[in-house]
Amino acid sequence: MAEEAAAAAACFSEDDFYCPVCQEVFKTPVRTANCQHVFCRKCFLTAIRESGTHCPLCRGSVTKKERTYPKRALDVENSMKKASGGCRCCEKQVRFSWMRQHYKTCKKYQDEYGVSSIIPNLQISQDSTGNSSRSDAISDNGEMANNQILQGETSGHPTFKCPLCQEANFTRQRLLDHCNNRHLYQIVPVICPICVSLPWADTNQVTRNLVSHLNLRHRFDYGEFVNLQLDEEAQYQNAVQESCHISNAEQGFFHLSLRKNEAIAKE
Repeated sequence: MAEEAAAAAACFSEDDFYCPVCQEVFKTPVRTANCQHVFCRKCFLTAIRESGTHCPLCRGSVTKKERTYPKRALDVENSMKKASGGCRCCEKQVRFSWMRQHYKTCKKYQDEYGVSSIIPNLQISQDSTGNSSRSDAISDNGEMANNQILQGETSGHPTFKCPLCQEANFTRQRLLDHCNNRHLYQIVPVICPICVSLPWADTNQVTRNLVSHLNLRHRFDYGEFVNLQLDEEAQYQNAVQESCHISNAEQGFFHLSLRKNEAIAKE
């Protein structure tokens, strides 16, 4: 058993077990036939819904069958059951197949990357002028969060206000760069303005380390992979309908080809 685990670790690095879309440990990994990239099954199907015939990572071609029934990466699944890696926060060694479950109970992970709770008497640090941006208790997290999303969203390109210094009109990438340059060592519990702009957002979601959260969750635009006008359930239903449509079309083509072959045989 130990030899198998060592062999699995030798074949894969820790980065090989993380989905390039959600940035989390794989959940039901699938692999594209052409470019051999691996994704969580749900991430892949959701991204394909928006990108059409292209791989979400490299824009390589994806077959019609893969768009509905992607091939499971069983080698990755098996290796995840054998190989272990360190938790991002508590450094505990956990089998990759159990890592997602560990994150749900790891207090350090929840503290660093966000936990759904309202923190009483939340204190925001002083801005560059020395004035407290907010020192009173937060009674309405949703209202505070919505104030971080600016009017740029009406043009289809939302801009955001930095919750740490209140500087405004940042795109996602500019906010990421700004926080890494100006607030890298500033650990203050705030609500992420990018998260609350998403249709599936929890407006009470507080992250205790904004910069780490941005680097983990927002290194890409979700709009490149999913339709941000739809919630998660609507996107799932659309994927199911599209799957049925493709399946029916393939069956129709099969029967048409069969009748054509029968006609040729009779001749």
